[in-house]
This record gives sequence, C-alpha cells and structure tokens, in this order.
Amino acid sequence: MKRYIAGIMGLGVTAWASMVMADSTDAACEIYPAGADRSDLTVSCRFYQAQGRVVITRADGVEYDFTMQGDTPGNFVDEQGRTVYRQGDLGDQGLIFRLPDESVYVYWNTAMLEPADESNPTWPFTTDYYDATALFRCRLAGAEQFSECPGGILRMGGGEASIVVQSPSGEQFTINVMRDYVNAANREVDARLKGDTWMLTFANGEVWEIPLAAVEGG
Repeated sequence: MKRYIAGIMGLGVTAWASMVMADSTDAACEIYPAGADRSDLTVSCRFYQAQGRVVITRADGVEYDFTMQGDTPGNFVDEQGRTVYRQGDLGDQGLIFRLPDESVYVYWNTAMLEPADESNPTWPFTTDYYDATALFRCRLAGAEQFSECPGGILRMGGGEASIVVQSPSGEQFTINVMRDYVNAANREVDARLKGDTWMLTFANGEVWEIPLAAVEGG
C-alpha cells in the first residue's frame, strides 16, 4: 500500500491524462459562482474522460456532460449547448472547467474532503500509509516567515526517500531525495545540501528544508 501511494503521487500531468483518458477517477470538486473568488461548495465527485467527452458527476447528484468543440484544445460545449473552457491553471493538482454561470475545480487529491484530525499535526499524512510523517520548514513565494508543512515519508533505504508534502496553499506533490541529488514531480527545483539539510528552492519561489534525519530515519 505504501509503495502504491508513492507511485500515484509521483505521477505527472501526462501520466494522469493517460489514466483519465480511458477511465474514470474519484476526485474532489470545488464550485465557484461566476466572478466569485470563494467556493460555495466542496463535494466528492467522479471524473470521466474519453473520446473527446468529459463527464463530472457530483455526489449531490449534479452531473456535467461536456463534449469537445472544434479543433482548439480545451474548448467544449455542455448538454445545453453553452461554451465551456477547460484550463490547466491547477497544474498537476487538477483541472478547471469554466461555465457561463460557474467554474468547476476538479482536484485529483481528495484529502480536502476528509475531516481534519486535530490530534495529528502532520494531517493528512499518517503512518497508516507512510513509513513516517514530519513537519518541514517551508515558505511560499514572497513570504517573509517560514511555516511548517506536513509530509509523509516513504523510505527506500540507502539514504533515499520519496516525500509527499502539502504546501500552505494546499497543493500536494512529491519530493524525491536521492543520495546525491533531489528532484520533484512536475517542478523545477534547485537543491543544495547544507550540513545535514537539503535546501530546496523551486521555480515558483517556494523554499523548503528537508533534513537528512527525516530521509534516513533512525
């Protein structure tokens, strides 16, 4: 189970696209009224995509049925003939569909649907699925102070590990710490080992610190 989760979290946009092109997946949907900057509903949903058609079925019974329109990627029409635009602003976190009266944000990670465990400071990560969990120093682009961000650690031995982390903005992604280098899923990162800590600076301006002790365990 633990290795399976590592594989899923390490998938990029291309891999996810190949999965959903021929099948469906559980997801979390946030609904934004047109022009609003706050969601008025977060609900479990099912996402299906195949042969130029997208179907999103919400747990409350609402269903969206989009059909690709023309030759421009991302242009659809709904069952009422209204124009719908698919956008990739969420990166590897999901997709956005813009309708005339609302926007549907589809997230592959469904952790937002689970009630927070106030007794677990590293929630949503637990040792049920990871070898260990920890809080890592992290800083969003433009922020002056570091925060503590939760992560789940999957150790591979030999001083290597894959760490699934959650940023202050709620995005989850995988950091792969190898013996002499570090990379991340669908993100450019500059990694420098200072003493016993990997200092990671991402292309989007985020800064993370990953101690070797978290990678190697004890």
